[in-house]
Amino acid sequence: MNGEAVLEIRHLSKSFGKNEVLKDINFSVHTGDVTCIIGASGSGKSTLLRCINLLETPTSGEILHRGENILTRTEVSVAPYRAKVGMVFQNFNLFNNMTVLDNCMVGMLKVLKKERKAARETALYYLGKVGMAPYINAKPRQLSGGQKQRVAIARALAMEPEVLLFDEPTSALDPQMVGEVLTVMRALAKEGLTMLVVTHEMAFARDVSSHVVYMADGVICEEGPPQELFGNPKMQSTKDFLARFREQ
Repeated sequence: MNGEAVLEIRHLSKSFGKNEVLKDINFSVHTGDVTCIIGASGSGKSTLLRCINLLETPTSGEILHRGENILTRTEVSVAPYRAKVGMVFQNFNLFNNMTVLDNCMVGMLKVLKKERKAARETALYYLGKVGMAPYINAKPRQLSGGQKQRVAIARALAMEPEVLLFDEPTSALDPQMVGEVLTVMRALAKEGLTMLVVTHEMAFARDVSSHVVYMADGVICEEGPPQELFGNPKMQSTKDFLARFREQ
């Protein structure tokens, strides 16, 4: 654990009708941490991220951002919170009718109320960082999946968030494009960006994260530093899950 807690998840539960998808989830994300959430499909990982970003409303529990429970806030203040807790989606969620540059500027103009000149400078800086500066005038349809995801990362970074959530950022990509996105994410981790990453990329979780959370059936089964969780898992379910990964 590096710095102070940016996010604390306490006793978080989420049900869809009678189906309880998340059950009493507790963990924290500290400044400078790269926390990876791993587990089989359907274990509740993406729902957890969507709850943290308030795309889903938790059924019960608390989400503390710098000590304040954001679930007690009114709807009005969701946008400023989302600016601080950014999200990169599986399917990019870019605006198809806008250029790459405009996609990166829109949040700064609408949510942060930045001047257009300042927003443009910030957008260009982050697009350069992810290797997409040559494509500022392209529309999303002209880009590969890997390029779209890098634009989506630049857009999220342009809001200068305190923590960035990644929801399986490589799962919609062809194998050869996975590497280019993971390279960008590794570089961001090295720079100390606080990241919470739901991923099936076990090598990334093992090598890049400072903390790993293993989920199954809506609960956290085990969590700890990657060397412990990958090297010496305590729970049988964790061992079974990681054994499958080693066979791949």
